[in-house]
Amino acid sequence: MSNENKQTAEQDVNATYAAESEQAAEQQAEAADQSQAGSEEAGALSELDQLRMQSDENYQRFLRVQADFDNFRRRSRAEKEDFAKYASLKLIEQLLPVVDNFDRALSSSKEAKDFDALVKGLDMTFRQLDQVLTQEGLKPIEAVGQPFNPEFHQAIMQVESEEHEEGIVVEELQKGYMLKDKVIRPAMVKVSV
Repeated sequence: MSNENKQTAEQDVNATYAAESEQAAEQQAEAADQSQAGSEEAGALSELDQLRMQSDENYQRFLRVQADFDNFRRRSRAEKEDFAKYASLKLIEQLLPVVDNFDRALSSSKEAKDFDALVKGLDMTFRQLDQVLTQEGLKPIEAVGQPFNPEFHQAIMQVESEEHEEGIVVEELQKGYMLKDKVIRPAMVKVSV
């Protein structure tokens, strides 16, 4: 072979070797890129899996809280119903002795026919009833001699009066009552004009 041919052959071998080396380097780079992309995908997948697990955990927590709230609402409703059902229990327990005394007074008046004893028994029983109602916050509305107030009084008549100024309650026809700070029945009154 001639020198020229040898040089051309060497150049061809060198070119082939360089091309193969370059191709191998490219393949290694691609493999490294794929490996890195694979690890990034694996990292992204594991991160996605972690987020899904966290989402599932949060959803389960939400369901438990919702169930707890539903149970609380049911218990509260049942407690309110029981409270409303037995709200007057304390008052009834306090009134039972009054009812017993009325029963005794009526029974003894039938047997003894003693009018004075009956009046005395009824008076004592009425005072006992009044005491129970006062303890519960019931109080009568003052009317006679007071200026007419439509919040506390219900005027059913107007009368002329020389003793009182205009707009003063001169007579109470039916007592009015307040329970604590609320008017439960206004007093029926006659008002001066």
